[in-house]
Amino acid sequence: MAAFSLYGLTMAIQWFPGHMTSARKKAAETMAQTDVVIEVVDARLPEASTNPMIRELREARSRPCLKLLNKADLADPAATKAWLDFYNRQPGVKAVAISCKKPGDAARVPSLCQGLAPHRNDNVKPLRMMIMGIPNVGKSTLMNALVKRRVAAVGDEPAVTKSQQRIDIGPRQVLVDTPGLMWPKIEHDSDGFMLAASHAIGTNAVIEEEVATFLAAILLARYPGGIAARYKSDPATLDPVGVIETVAKKRGCIVKGSGGELDLEKAALILLTDYRSGALGRISLETPETRAAMLEADKEAHGSAD
Repeated sequence: MAAFSLYGLTMAIQWFPGHMTSARKKAAETMAQTDVVIEVVDARLPEASTNPMIRELREARSRPCLKLLNKADLADPAATKAWLDFYNRQPGVKAVAISCKKPGDAARVPSLCQGLAPHRNDNVKPLRMMIMGIPNVGKSTLMNALVKRRVAAVGDEPAVTKSQQRIDIGPRQVLVDTPGLMWPKIEHDSDGFMLAASHAIGTNAVIEEEVATFLAAILLARYPGGIAARYKSDPATLDPVGVIETVAKKRGCIVKGSGGELDLEKAALILLTDYRSGALGRISLETPETRAAMLEADKEAHGSAD
């Protein structure tokens, strides 16, 4: 499968709120007293939503990782299976697809962690787990499901959690929830767009029309049926901007007092919301194959630039 282009989009998305510097420092300190890192990623974009700083921190301490591909109910099942195979080949990593909103899925997590640290299983040495991940991937929802009560704030905006929280979930298990962590520079532009499309980045850092154009291009290339079913249109006749225009026409997005000018900003938000909610179907923005092609294309581009 060919690498996915940015279709002429030039905006580079970066987002690193100030509190995340101190959050990273605190996470490094907590890692020293952690047995298993529970890394939550978005199943629709698992590698784009993997924070390289988390990988560095846990590998520096040789900590095993339970990688949870959350929101699997919104992702393409075939792509998710390919990602599980990809991650389960990595040393020290156990990957599982879940939906944190399903209590049965969350309930499996402690025993999966226990399997990664079998030596921590008594009252003297309780299993110490640490939930990590980027903003808005479901860490707080997982925390609440594991302790069976609301102990972490949950919101649809990224970076709701601002500080660490430690909870005993039994005499032999301790859980630490951490704030969502981004990293200082998003290396690949397409990752920034995927993160923005999935609402992992604050809206103040993005132009939603550009993000929606990027999303529309992926939908046309890989999931045209979702466009046809949701907006009753023929995707074969559309380009990415045409998708947003179609949404505007179908949903009556008109700029007030304009005499009929389409409100593309409002339509862009509708398209993004439909993707985020699953209204367009089960969609994955990347697969191991498309990821490898993107990295190779980036390598060639930077090589020719040098």
